[in-house]
Amino acid sequence: MSGDVYRISEDVIAPDALYEAVLQDSDGAVATFAGVVRDHSLGRSTQYLEYDAYPEMAEKTMAEIGDEVRKRWEVDRIGMLHRIGRLEIGEISVLIAISSAHRKASLEACHFAIDRLKETVPIWKKEVWTDGEAWIEGDPSAPQGKPAEA
Repeated sequence: MSGDVYRISEDVIAPDALYEAVLQDSDGAVATFAGVVRDHSLGRSTQYLEYDAYPEMAEKTMAEIGDEVRKRWEVDRIGMLHRIGRLEIGEISVLIAISSAHRKASLEACHFAIDRLKETVPIWKKEVWTDGEAWIEGDPSAPQGKPAEA
C-alpha cells in the first residue's frame, strides 16, 4: 500500500513524523510502539548502545512483516523505523506505528510487528556497559557474537 514506511536510519527518530505519515482521515486509531535505550541490561549498568544492520535486507524484511500484518488485520498504513549507530540512554531505537479504522486491529498488529521485527530483521545490538561490552542477538539472556559481515 502506498504510504507505508520501512526504514533503517542513522537519524534521530521523531515519533510525530511517523504518526503523521500513517494517519489517514478514515482512521480511528494509530497504535505506536517505541523501543527506548534504558540504563541497564543483564544486571549491568548500560552506558550506551550501538546498532548495526544490513539496511537493504532489513528494510525488505520489515516490508515482509508489513505483508504479514495485512494478511491478519485490516490496517491502513504501517510505519517501521529502526535507528543504527550509537544511541544514548533515553533515545528511541525502534518505532512502529500502525493505523486502522478501529483500535483492536492497530494494537494487535503493532504488538505482532515488534515481535516479528525482533525475531527476523537483520539488526544487531552492542551493549556497552560500565564494565565491558558485547554484541547481543535474540534473547538478551543468551549473548552471541555479531555475525561476520559479507
